[in-house]
Amino acid sequence: MQLVGSKSSQRLEEIGEGSVTLLPVDPEDMWHANNLIGPEDVIKAHAIRKVVNESKTGSTTSERVHTNLTIRVTSTFFDPGSSQLHVSGTVIVENSFVNLGQYHTLDLELNRPFTLWKKYGWDSVARETLSDALKQDKEGAVAAVVMQEGISNICLITEYRTILKQRVESTIPKKRSASSDQDSGMRRFFEKTLSTLIRSIDFALPRPLLLASPGFVAGDFKKYISDEGMRRGDKTMLAMAKEATVVHSSSGHLHSLNEILKSPEVLATMKDMKFSKETRFMDDFFERLRKDDGRAWYGVGPVEKAVREGAVGRGGGVLLINNSLFRSQDIATRKRYVAMVDRVKEDGGEARILSSDHESGQRLDALGGIAALLTYPILDLDDEEETHDAQVGEENMII
Repeated sequence: MQLVGSKSSQRLEEIGEGSVTLLPVDPEDMWHANNLIGPEDVIKAHAIRKVVNESKTGSTTSERVHTNLTIRVTSTFFDPGSSQLHVSGTVIVENSFVNLGQYHTLDLELNRPFTLWKKYGWDSVARETLSDALKQDKEGAVAAVVMQEGISNICLITEYRTILKQRVESTIPKKRSASSDQDSGMRRFFEKTLSTLIRSIDFALPRPLLLASPGFVAGDFKKYISDEGMRRGDKTMLAMAKEATVVHSSSGHLHSLNEILKSPEVLATMKDMKFSKETRFMDDFFERLRKDDGRAWYGVGPVEKAVREGAVGRGGGVLLINNSLFRSQDIATRKRYVAMVDRVKEDGGEARILSSDHESGQRLDALGGIAALLTYPILDLDDEEETHDAQVGEENMII
């Protein structure tokens, strides 16, 4: 996803109550747009309308016209199979083809910009969602180098897409009599590939690295990374070599990545990386829940009380909340969840917004969409909540 417009509008910290214009450039961006666009938001985008014209004789003809429509969103539908996003709502700016209040569904398209106004403003959760959409190097992305002698393609593989970061080319002698020249040529090629790989992809935290080639090129490159790490005393390079998986490919060109991603080793690697932190947090939560030690709570009431008391802060506090909860049409409800996220971050805890489209988010959905790991045990959160609810109920009955 790319921000479109003047330089000032491209600074996330300057986004206030106004709009942003976004350009989706690949299918994954539609998934992020679906998370970003909520009910009551306003969106302006390209549309195709069927217009019926009636002649003086009473005959009618129809034509399809291209126009821009501005609608107030009522719902969105994302088709993950085709990566298509349909945004439905009522027209709030009329033109020569549509009247105010007409219902229309916008089909957002790749490489066509759309403009978005947030009904409730760009709060911290909306900004974080937008920031994630604009990132290329996403958490959990896998680095890959598809190579052969003299050619390497450096890629970043996220859950939905593959980004070609850099292509490296180097001339290597082929004659047998020039074996020493060939060896020095391969060393230069490996050196150039490694330096480009480190520049293009952040390896500050260990991440899986796929090395693919026909023959022994990928295996030799892995050994080169390890040897260079030992020679330089570079822990990052040593970690890269340790995390690297060597797989066979028919060529060193980018199209070979399709066959690489179907290999059992790579499938296992990708499965381990997808939403790995969220999965680990959910596993930790259910383990705490089984222990019943007062450090794992779920449900809006108990979790909100734990957050207010500062129990989801520095020292291991984690708030787990599904992104679907932020799509409420009630402004007070959304602000309630945003306030919890902000408070946890202020207290030094970690707030993880999970996708309800994935396994970890679905597990959280079964708990009401919100849970927390506390830094210290509290044993009576649900009791006090029940008591409070009972008191409110009694007051309502008296009234």
